[in-house]
Amino acid sequence: MSSVKKALLALTAALLLAAGGARADNQVIERWYAALLTADRDTLAELLSDDARISLDDLDVIQDKQEFLDSMDEWENAVAGASIRHRVEKQDEGVTTVMVCYDFPDNRMLMQETFAVGDGRITASSQAEVADNCDGY
Repeated sequence: MSSVKKALLALTAALLLAAGGARADNQVIERWYAALLTADRDTLAELLSDDARISLDDLDVIQDKQEFLDSMDEWENAVAGASIRHRVEKQDEGVTTVMVCYDFPDNRMLMQETFAVGDGRITASSQAEVADNCDGY
């Protein structure tokens, strides 16, 4: 086999491996937003690594996994009647950046959220408000 064919095969294998990782991360992100919309604590707990850190940049708050899960009672009330739309903006080496429109009954917020995913679990997440409407979504 020529060296060009070997190089092409190696490149193809690397691209397939990277695409597989991005698909797996996308599945984690899809499950995250579905669980967030219903405040599904069991699924959220499953998706977060034990040492996960969630950074709410606008509030200057960093939560560990348990603190985040403890906030679900309040979140469940806030998200009642809401919808969440999201789209992946960028993925690079296990980090996914997502634009998210939180459409609450009384207001909308456009957020940029970033997730670090390893072994099928979220190890870190940060969120920051982009706008107080979803016009840019």
